[in-house]
Amino acid sequence: MNTMRIPFFILLILVSTSCRPKEKSAEPEMAHQQPTENQETPKLTPSELQEYETAYFASGCFWCVEAIFESVKGVKEVISGYSGGTETNPTYEQVSYGKTHHAESVEVYYDPKVLSFTQLVQVFFGSHDPTTLNRQGPDRGAQYRSIAFYKNEEQKRIIKDYISKLEADHVYGSPIVTEVKKFDKFYKAEDYHQDYEKLHPNNSYIQNVSIPRLNRFKKNFKSFLKEDVH
Repeated sequence: MNTMRIPFFILLILVSTSCRPKEKSAEPEMAHQQPTENQETPKLTPSELQEYETAYFASGCFWCVEAIFESVKGVKEVISGYSGGTETNPTYEQVSYGKTHHAESVEVYYDPKVLSFTQLVQVFFGSHDPTTLNRQGPDRGAQYRSIAFYKNEEQKRIIKDYISKLEADHVYGSPIVTEVKKFDKFYKAEDYHQDYEKLHPNNSYIQNVSIPRLNRFKKNFKSFLKEDVH
């Protein structure tokens, strides 16, 4: 399948719901909602996760991004958090209201024997619109900007070469504005943000933005998906 020509997120219909706290209704007390089957998947321990490689991306609300990467074969765990800024120990309220230079980001633990960094970059660009500056779907502000982080020069080359190919193939109708940024520090988000799409499927933001975005990805990247993806 040719993933190069699928700018599927461009046609997302903007809804009134946005990713900021008061609209997302992300209060910790929502954790009392009825568990779904997907909640029962056992988590890997920190020592087990150390066996895998990590990659970092930002492409809008981390609820959406986490769910997408979690659906990909070879991905062992995805953590929602904050990266790209200089402030230490940022909070959700600070980041989501643009009071820091961080973006909502994800830390992806993956098995390089199953999934390459190049394929992760394909997932990243194929699951959002990299041409919208400081905006993703209904979410606006630099905290929702598109960033592909690299940890070494080889990863930087892979990202830049892929961007060049996307632009040479005219995949998007506008220039790609994704930041290609050296990874520095990742701050894990508050516990109630982790696995949010799975834990709160009836949340209005999840229903109107996250699930449609995930479904578009699943439709266009079938060969990338885990067999038991929900």
